[in-house]
Amino acid sequence: MTALRSISTNTVQQPLYVPLPQLEPRVQHRQKTIASSVVCQGIGVHSGAPVTLTLRPAEAGSGITFIRTDLGGIEIKATWQTVVDTRRCTTIGNGKGVTVSTIEHLMAALAASGIDNIRVEIDGPELPILDGSAQPFVTLIEEAGVESMRAPRRVIRVLKTVTVEEGDRKASLSPSSTYEIEVDFDFGGRNNLPAQHLSFRPLEQDFAEDISAARTFGLLEDAEKIWAMGLAKGASLNNTLVFDGAKVINEDGMRFEDECVRHKALDAFGDLHLAGGLILGKFHGVRTGHGLHHKLLLALFADPKAWIVEAR
Repeated sequence: MTALRSISTNTVQQPLYVPLPQLEPRVQHRQKTIASSVVCQGIGVHSGAPVTLTLRPAEAGSGITFIRTDLGGIEIKATWQTVVDTRRCTTIGNGKGVTVSTIEHLMAALAASGIDNIRVEIDGPELPILDGSAQPFVTLIEEAGVESMRAPRRVIRVLKTVTVEEGDRKASLSPSSTYEIEVDFDFGGRNNLPAQHLSFRPLEQDFAEDISAARTFGLLEDAEKIWAMGLAKGASLNNTLVFDGAKVINEDGMRFEDECVRHKALDAFGDLHLAGGLILGKFHGVRTGHGLHHKLLLALFADPKAWIVEAR
């Protein structure tokens, strides 16, 4: 599959910032970073290689930046413009072949914590998978602490519905007074599990409690094929929820009855944080995935009448 190309920021017409007299009271109006540096170690789910991840505070307005310390400190901004691949995970790159992959779980934890500015140092091409969810990253951010900044936060309000489709898969963003993520998921008849539905409002509900622990998942027959291809070398029952038909083969079972759709919401939340600010709008995904999330952001920002940046 051909990787998605990066989009130059020069090709996007940016709306003017407008004053916002009465932003919803749940919205945090100030940018945030972490209060101190923290470190974790693990393995990459695809490479199986060990990796060390360090989170460091960043200046207001600097955004989320990944730094490849194993390559002398090459930096890659985490935005929708730098996404270069969406096969099995979200990968960002600098256009010269340097990439960082599997960023979606950390991005979801950053979104839930309201982090706008942070430096993410990594000594390899892939983030650690840890337990396959965003929960360890939420814990890491809590350990570091969150610090509010004086700079106003970038809030992206959706003005009209934007939709992208691929066969029976669909994703949309539509106007809303809050931020809502709605997901419909099923296995397409490949097992007897019922369809799952979830609606989550990040500004009102507790991501750490309701969503963050949901793990990445898959079918055993697919996993065996992927392993035979020499891929997903770091995947195991320690970091992946695996189904053999409708049966869960992990000894500890499922963390939620609807863990699959919760993880889909987690992925969407992380991928949408690449918008570069807090989204005020409703996301709805049907059998959605990383590729469709990126196409949706491309479609949104390609239409200047579909969005506006608000600030106080």
